[in-house]
Amino acid sequence: MTVQRSGPLVGVRILEIAGVGPGPFCAMMLADMGATVLRVERAGAPAAIPPIDPSRNLLHRGRESICLDLKTADGVAALLSLVEAADVLLEGYRPGVMERLGLGPDVCHARNPRLVYARMTGWGQDGPMAHLAGHDINYFAMSGGLWLCGRKDEAPSPNLNLVADMGGGGMLMAYGIVCALLEARGSGQGQVVDAAMTEGAALLATMIHGYRAMGRWRDERGSNLLDSGAPFYDVYATSDGHHMAVGSIEPKFYAALIEGLEIDPATFPRQHDVAAWPAMKVRFAEIFASRTRREWEEVFGSKDACVTPVLSPDEAAAHAHARARGLFGEVAGVMQPMPAPRFSRTPGAIACPPPAAELGLNEIDPSWLAV
Repeated sequence: MTVQRSGPLVGVRILEIAGVGPGPFCAMMLADMGATVLRVERAGAPAAIPPIDPSRNLLHRGRESICLDLKTADGVAALLSLVEAADVLLEGYRPGVMERLGLGPDVCHARNPRLVYARMTGWGQDGPMAHLAGHDINYFAMSGGLWLCGRKDEAPSPNLNLVADMGGGGMLMAYGIVCALLEARGSGQGQVVDAAMTEGAALLATMIHGYRAMGRWRDERGSNLLDSGAPFYDVYATSDGHHMAVGSIEPKFYAALIEGLEIDPATFPRQHDVAAWPAMKVRFAEIFASRTRREWEEVFGSKDACVTPVLSPDEAAAHAHARARGLFGEVAGVMQPMPAPRFSRTPGAIACPPPAAELGLNEIDPSWLAV
């Protein structure tokens, strides 16, 4: 399959050993930026339950896919021949699996010394929990981040799988890969990138750790500036069952919020009167519940108050700002987020939809076989 790639990573070749979640998300990000990514499915891997439509598995967009039996000498030899042409190998198995297959870093670096060998796990390549299973909620919990999230007197609140899997995992790995590629350009030598989702999730909370060190964050959920404690940083229901998101932190934005809610500031507690926050939240909730979301959009649409509607995914894609920016687009009949961030000279692009089937070695991008 011949595709036209665009982006700052054009010319970079990445072998993705098939996995789920953060690994494919990382590979998708790199493919969106122009890298040639070849996804290697393992023969005999169990099918997903319920079955997944490969043509709509958006994390697999922008790349080709082959299937190799890595439990056979022929399959290992085929992968090692591809390693010789690769700039990056990305894998997400538990520690030791690639070594047992005969595809560990030492073997691969012997074939290609400049290879960036990127390893994605939940706990890292070593440590007492390294070989244990886990998911986003477990890594986020063990990072200390999940404990911080939630409302007062309620259990910690899961955040989909966006924090540890995609942010602390996939995005951290993409960052690590690009860093290692830049270093390899000067040294001519590859290295192992050990990306652990627990460590990435912890890193994302660096600002909160700083606030705690300064005494600006209380170790009680729902009592702080960003965790639903502050009345001016929360979500409020409207009369029609929708919601408005309020993030009016700075004084000028808070003043615009109070004006939009038609509250007389002379008769209302000061913004940072923490003791008054519960009563202020009740008042804000009452006012927001008095009008529809559309009515509040009209009130705050032109105000610099940091107040916006909470949109569904379909509403987000249809919003005028999203359309103006091309935030979402349709590829092969599927609406989806477009590549980000933007580049002025070398814009990223989705090179092709997710592969519907694996190719044979003689059908893949010929650059893999040119070494």
